[in-house]
Amino acid sequence: ILLGSHFLANLLAHTSISHVDTISRRTPHAPAAGSTPNPKLITIIEKDTSRWASRISQLSPPPTIFFSGLGTTRSQAGSLENQYKLELDTNIECAKAARDAGAKVYVLVSSGSASSSSMLPYLKLKGQIEDAAKELGFERTIFLRPGVITGQRGQSRPFEAVARFVASSAGKLHSSLKDGWAQDADDIANAGIIAGLKSLAGEAPAGSEKVWIIEQGDIARLIREG
Repeated sequence: ILLGSHFLANLLAHTSISHVDTISRRTPHAPAAGSTPNPKLITIIEKDTSRWASRISQLSPPPTIFFSGLGTTRSQAGSLENQYKLELDTNIECAKAARDAGAKVYVLVSSGSASSSSMLPYLKLKGQIEDAAKELGFERTIFLRPGVITGQRGQSRPFEAVARFVASSAGKLHSSLKDGWAQDADDIANAGIIAGLKSLAGEAPAGSEKVWIIEQGDIARLIREG
């Protein structure tokens, strides 16, 4: 919810983007958005995530960039198996549908230190999603790997709340004390959009034309460079 709302607000505000489709289980909320419906936006509310891929395949006009911030926690999912079903299976099914519909670029919110060989279940899962995404054959794939995500969440675990407080305090002293390990949700969304548009235009950094990995410290730098 936190990242999705910031992606939505920034996509709607971007002058280079003429149409935005969203699919979610609940009505999306864009920070600072007015109450007047935005003519750019089409929202699809579908509680059954197994139907998301088919809904994406029916989009008109078809997407050119597919953004995914889909994620949950084991406690919210009820089990590790259910978490895998949502994060891995649903992410990849939806990405396949977007690719088949015509999307050229896939922007996926992953996690810092994601690796399919990690001993930590969460980072292992994120790495497995990345590995599967690379096999989909998009013209360009982008992995955003943020650290602690700062911003207001509807639900928060105690450790996350403390980490966000520390990150916020450090950032007020100097951005360099924060940028390498914590990022604002709005900055992550902005970086994803900038990278997606650059990749669509063939302007990804040398060596990252096919797969562009944006690490924690790269997020603020990408925003500064535009």
